Amino acid sequence: MLSKKILNFLLPGISIALFVVVRYLNISPELFFDNHVAHIDENVIDYYVTHAYSMQFLPDGKVQYEMTSDKVEHLKDSKISLLTNPDMKLYRGTEFPWHVTSQHGEIKPDGTQVELIELVRVARTDQKNHNIIITSSSMTVFLQQQYAQTEQDVRIDFGGSVLIGKGMKAYLKNSSLDLLSNVQGKYEVR
Repeated sequence: MLSKKILNFLLPGISIALFVVVRYLNISPELFFDNHVAHIDENVIDYYVTHAYSMQFLPDGKVQYEMTSDKVEHLKDSKISLLTNPDMKLYRGTEFPWHVTSQHGEIKPDGTQVELIELVRVARTDQKNHNIIITSSSMTVFLQQQYAQTEQDVRIDFGGSVLIGKGMKAYLKNSSLDLLSNVQGKYEVR
């Protein structure tokens, strides 16, 4: 009889104690299911290349551009390729290329657009030995259209003269440049 009284008192007591422990530790049934959403890092590199070199030809067989980079890292999810110290020569089928360099760059997945980042320098020497140097903090180059643009500050040095402005469109095929706003210049007569 004593054991029945202890059992009637002990079972509810253990149930209440177990309930208090579960609530105190905040244990819920969801913790025992494996339905956690995994975080996917979009910056996962699936492959990289060091000392990369690439050459693209025009349909007539002339060189369109050459590009080297110390390192190319391909991002798995976005298909963007990150460039370290890209160095491009945009020939446009001529023997006097535009020489384009920067510290970093990104090639878009379809390979037609290169975003140049930090210390961008675009230079060219023409057949008359005239030099032009364009500098900016960033610039986008559209390889197929032979076109470059930026919304950042631009400096253009040519023949002892300097032009500065905000934003630029560069039509590389015919060597035409448009500064978009706040243009200032210093011209030296030869």
